[in-house]
Amino acid sequence: MHRFVKRRQLGIWCLLGFVVSWLISCNPGPPTASNQGLEFWTMQLQPKFTRYFTEIIKTFEQENPGVTVRWIDVPWEAMESKILTAVSAKTAPDVVNLNPNFASQLASRNAWLDLNTQISPDIQQQYLPKIWQASTLDGVTFGIPWYLTTRITLYNQALLSEANIKSPPKTFAELGEFAANFHNKTGKYAMFVTFVPGDSGEVLESLVQMGVQLVDEQGKAAFNTPEGIAAFSYWVDLYQKGLLPPEVLTQGHRHAIDLYQSGQTALLSSGAESLTSIENNAPTIAKVSAASPQITGKTGKKNVAVMNLIIPRDTDKPEDGVQFALFVTNTENQLEFAKQANVLPSTTEAVNLYLEDLKQQSESTSIAQARQVSAMQLEEAEVLIPSMKNINQLQKIIYENLQAAMVQEKTVKQAVQDAAETWNNQ
Repeated sequence: MHRFVKRRQLGIWCLLGFVVSWLISCNPGPPTASNQGLEFWTMQLQPKFTRYFTEIIKTFEQENPGVTVRWIDVPWEAMESKILTAVSAKTAPDVVNLNPNFASQLASRNAWLDLNTQISPDIQQQYLPKIWQASTLDGVTFGIPWYLTTRITLYNQALLSEANIKSPPKTFAELGEFAANFHNKTGKYAMFVTFVPGDSGEVLESLVQMGVQLVDEQGKAAFNTPEGIAAFSYWVDLYQKGLLPPEVLTQGHRHAIDLYQSGQTALLSSGAESLTSIENNAPTIAKVSAASPQITGKTGKKNVAVMNLIIPRDTDKPEDGVQFALFVTNTENQLEFAKQANVLPSTTEAVNLYLEDLKQQSESTSIAQARQVSAMQLEEAEVLIPSMKNINQLQKIIYENLQAAMVQEKTVKQAVQDAAETWNNQ
């Protein structure tokens, strides 16, 4: 359900460049009036959650006479190009569901409403502080947190038992030892993690967890350091020792799920929602699966992926848009959606109620246990990759140089240096 790091096709980025240039060169014209009420865009939530949204929209309209909401659900793969086109044409919806990484591409160009001028500090403080901060760029808040996921480590208890290993690794240092021990005893790989540019940002996040600063305050590369070289070396060593599947260079995160649910790997780094899919596709594997906290580095940092609601600056209904976004993301509505969608809420009160509800469940299932592990990480979880323009280009540069070092085309030190220079000179 959550695809917070998506493949960018050349055409989309050309369009982004056009939009950015347009925003800089053109003075904002008068907003286009709409007689159709608030327009609200989500990403691929129909038909599964049609009833949920129909009900909350009906309630909102009843509580706000004269305000109507038109809900439009957009496919994942179409959202970025569609919202870019709408922003450039000044036909953007009044409220749109995006993730901070993509939204920040236009936040830096003043495309979104500054919510600090619209939402009081008291209301802002109802949301998890680190999550609220994830949608802030240069002191301007451009998004209201909605639903969340944190990575957990799913592990195959049967495979661990076969290798005479008692528990899954909790740190990257432990993962290195675990991978060697598990591979020696079973001939299988401990886990799969992708190094394909444009796919999962898990490896990029791992650098931050290992203590690497990606960029400095001026946006220049800050990873050409002993910490950066050590982090690059970690993944290069695992690959060159044959402890990662060779296809980590060519296959995406979907392959990680396929390997795990076919019993070929012992660990899967993913969201708790993945277990529902595994139950459907591989019930035997699901029965022997359990969850532990996500693997982290010496910093102890844990990731969270955020979906938020954004109000475009050119809306002619800013007050209604903010009011509706706050209604969708209030504790009651978030809690209900989290339960239905197997995700996590973003208000402090909703998280506490969510955990309380899980503890009171009479039947302890693997899914309930995974949800609890996921939710318990929220207090310390944060968005590890900063909101900044061209973050996908930074990922591409780092992954390509990591790959070059993994296949021995470059030394690790040269790969780190080349990545830094390429980023700084683009």
